[in-house]
Amino acid sequence: MAFNRNALQIDHLNSLRIGCVKYLNARPLIRGWPGHVEFDHPSVLCQRLARGELDVALVSSFEFLRNPIYRMVDHVSISSDGPVYSVVVAHRRDIFDIEEIELDPASQTAVNLLRCLLAEFGLEPRLVQRNTGILPAGTAGVSPAVAESDSARRAQLLIGDQAIGFRQSHTGEFQFWDLGEQWQKLVDLPFVYALWLIRPEVRDPKQVADRLRALRDANLAKLDDLIAEVVAGVADPGHRKLDQQFLVRYYREHLRFTFEENEKEGLQSFAKRCAQCDLFPKRDLELDLV
Repeated sequence: MAFNRNALQIDHLNSLRIGCVKYLNARPLIRGWPGHVEFDHPSVLCQRLARGELDVALVSSFEFLRNPIYRMVDHVSISSDGPVYSVVVAHRRDIFDIEEIELDPASQTAVNLLRCLLAEFGLEPRLVQRNTGILPAGTAGVSPAVAESDSARRAQLLIGDQAIGFRQSHTGEFQFWDLGEQWQKLVDLPFVYALWLIRPEVRDPKQVADRLRALRDANLAKLDDLIAEVVAGVADPGHRKLDQQFLVRYYREHLRFTFEENEKEGLQSFAKRCAQCDLFPKRDLELDLV
């Protein structure tokens, strides 16, 4: 019976429609998942999860704040407690002189974190959507409007692998306003970028959550092996400088993969500031944790 029970559990996990962000920061949370995984940008995954096309997804924390119908996997997140490195505004002039910021439509969380930070600092640049849409992961570039030499008062929000590639390719050419660093200075709490969310109709959510927690633990226990795999598999020109030394710093210093009391308090603080900015109605935030 034990074998049959285990087989049923494996079948259940394999049958789940699971989605995950396609960035480097998610590798420690998804490497080794036994079934098929659909990788995409956070905003696309949020839409598919909301429509019921996915059962479980690692998506922007703002998706839960906007639509708190989901169960949340406890103790696991993608967070930072200081500079995150991969969520930044690229700019040439002082941030207080910027007149326009082009937004990255790939992440609801990053865009709305930026809105909250600008409000807190009393900054009012125009926020415009990128005309070219979501760029492929790893694309190391900004739009022509930002890159042109006469656009010193324009800036661009960059996230994920694209932000990493651009920062490493343009050291000294641009300044980078790190949103994780600014949040920590302002609130003195971690910022939660992404969470595992489970649709309410998924059966046995605790089994799913336990497997995801175990997967995170196993990957962090062998983080050096994961980093070696990333270094060996990086072929995209935008990632050419992602050597072992950088990845060790990125995974061990810039990112956190926990979701404990400080992270939960940081998420609550983000929710309050989003409501103050009229990004969604004011309400008490209750976390349905499994």
